[in-house]
Amino acid sequence: MPYRRRKGEDLPGWKWERNTFHRQVRARVERVFARMTWKILRDCRLKGDRVHHATRGIARLHNLALAG
Repeated sequence: MPYRRRKGEDLPGWKWERNTFHRQVRARVERVFARMTWKILRDCRLKGDRVHHATRGIARLHNLALAG
């Protein structure tokens, strides 16, 4: 969980560094999920089942995100 600063205060260096690391990891994970989502949609478009498989795949990704 990223640290937040209070009004009028700056974050200490160690909190700023942890936020930087958190941003980097979060960006990588979000990129992976975005690629997986587009891959599912592309594969479903190329196959015949389209909407059914795409919906199942996206729901599965959503459930994974909720499970953490």
